[in-house]
Amino acid sequence: MPTLIANPTRIEAVTNKTILIDEYIGRLQSGHQQVSIAYLQCPAGWIEPGQTPTFEEFTLVMKGTLRIAHKGGYIDVQAGQSIITHPGEWVQYSTTDAEGADYVAVCLPAFSMDEAHRDL
Repeated sequence: MPTLIANPTRIEAVTNKTILIDEYIGRLQSGHQQVSIAYLQCPAGWIEPGQTPTFEEFTLVMKGTLRIAHKGGYIDVQAGQSIITHPGEWVQYSTTDAEGADYVAVCLPAFSMDEAHRDL
């Protein structure tokens, strides 16, 4: 029988600004270790610590612009565009637009702070 996820698990993550993360599928919401699917709402001027995750991340920007910094520079991902970051690559996510950015993140295996390997 199919499993309905009626509501996500809401997480408020604080870096330099608070972002809202709604996990629909993943370690917290459904107990899945192999995949996570979350919707993130990030305000203008948000920047998270750099990280070198062991998971692959597929990101679809729904609103605004999401900047992905990497060792060779950065890529600005506009609403309607997507980007894939690969395990073992250093990346840093931030917003550049006055409206911030909303995006969907799919991580394989599922996101975990232990596997993100964030900069200190």
